[in-house]
Amino acid sequence: MPISRYLLLIFGICLILGLTIWLISSLSALYTQVIWSANPILANLLLLLLIILLGLAIFAFFYYTRFFQNSGKSRQKRRPLKIPINKTEAAEESIKSLRQQVTQIQDEVAKKALLSRSQDIASELAKGNIQVVIFGTGSAGKTSLVNALMGRMVGKVNAPMGTTEIGETYHLQLQGIEREILITDTPGILEAGMGGSERGTLARSLATDANLLIFVVDNDLRQSEYYSLQALVEIGKRSLIILNKTDLYTEADQTMILAKLRDRVKTFLDPSDVISVAANPQSIRLETGEIIQPEPDIMPLIRRMATILRAEGEELIADNILLQSQRLGEEARRLIDTQRKREAEKIVERFQWIGAGVIAVTPLPVIDLIATAAVNTQMVIEIGKIYGCELNADRGRELALSLAKTLGSLGVVKGVIQLVSTALQLNIATLVVGRAIQAVSAAYLTRIAGKSFIEYFRHDQDWGDGGMTEVVQRQFQLTRRDEFVKQFVQDAFAKIIEPLNFNSTELEEEELPIEADIKPLLKRYLDDWEDQDTVDRSDWES
Repeated sequence: MPISRYLLLIFGICLILGLTIWLISSLSALYTQVIWSANPILANLLLLLLIILLGLAIFAFFYYTRFFQNSGKSRQKRRPLKIPINKTEAAEESIKSLRQQVTQIQDEVAKKALLSRSQDIASELAKGNIQVVIFGTGSAGKTSLVNALMGRMVGKVNAPMGTTEIGETYHLQLQGIEREILITDTPGILEAGMGGSERGTLARSLATDANLLIFVVDNDLRQSEYYSLQALVEIGKRSLIILNKTDLYTEADQTMILAKLRDRVKTFLDPSDVISVAANPQSIRLETGEIIQPEPDIMPLIRRMATILRAEGEELIADNILLQSQRLGEEARRLIDTQRKREAEKIVERFQWIGAGVIAVTPLPVIDLIATAAVNTQMVIEIGKIYGCELNADRGRELALSLAKTLGSLGVVKGVIQLVSTALQLNIATLVVGRAIQAVSAAYLTRIAGKSFIEYFRHDQDWGDGGMTEVVQRQFQLTRRDEFVKQFVQDAFAKIIEPLNFNSTELEEEELPIEADIKPLLKRYLDDWEDQDTVDRSDWES
């Protein structure tokens, strides 16, 4: 606690004690006067009355003080954030947030596409239909299962692999479930050839949009099937495993296969979600020669579907909407990140040539350092604006100086000068090599600094576990390739070295690659250099 507060506290205690002593003395004098001039009983009653009145006054003071404080707090209390009470509200909030995010995208084509997809997601939530996707390997009996569920022939059965080439959707109504159920039959996965790979990709895309996934197998899971199912469950797909064609197995074999399936998926599926059916049982020839076609045995699946959809239908829809919103949001974030990075890189490219121009036309070493710091500071501020971070000049200068020290301590400055020296000596005369090396090296270092700051702002102003050092080293390694260095020097030669006459003592202002917004900041840095109380020269010299 500061000394001023201690003094104030002591003064307050002394004042209260003084007033208390004065009050007691006054009451004692009053009591003495009354007892001498009137009846003692009257004096005692008067004293009691004064004590009661004093107590009431103290109570009223504290009561009303507390009341007004509480009422002030209640008026100033901010409205609490609305927390979704269920997954449906969470899905609605997710869609709203997604639309706000999409509005930041500058590419009109991409923006319209994402807004259209967000409207489709909102429409799905409003309709409340339940998407059931039949998924599995080719000819595992998916279409037969759809036929049995629909009670009519809706697709080819007993067909070779690859029959279903597109996702076909059918409408189903179950008793006790008001929502409409859409059954989608997908192409088979894990089929050979280019066409099989494309159909498998389509099937997985349809599966990721499912509210309820029915994974059909006709035996124990193969490793590739297991990985496909596990990946879908991990992203939140409610799934059932259906062992089809049980009419081909003995009861003992069927029990054994079901036990294996349940054991393999026990870490992510409940045993009751592994069900055996016979969607299209083989016909039976009697001894009399008569052929009987048994009815499909899919009631275990229908009962399990009905149980799940009654208990979890609304949550399954909301979960799916949240997943789709999340995927679309990630796509929007990637587009926004690419957009910001492209704009930030334009800023870096602009300021690297500004920095080179400043060095090329300022013969005094101290002015070189100050001007470079001013350029890098303004670059940091503008990159920050791209990423929604408003930096003042002091914070920008602090970041620029910190990174400059890191460049020096890591030997990056020396390395850059060596790279640039080697490349420049092949292009220009020895007479002007010194100043050209300084200018191009400044541009090169500004580029490394700018790229490093882009990574810093992309990750919410965080340098990561390795800190600034690791980011700077990585950017230096990315820019030291021979092809890049040669191209960079060529660009510098065309933009900086050739336009400037190094043998001339006077350079026209229009020849300088310096923009007007740098000049006020450069002036401020020059003023700071002269003011010892504002800037420590060791910072600049570092």
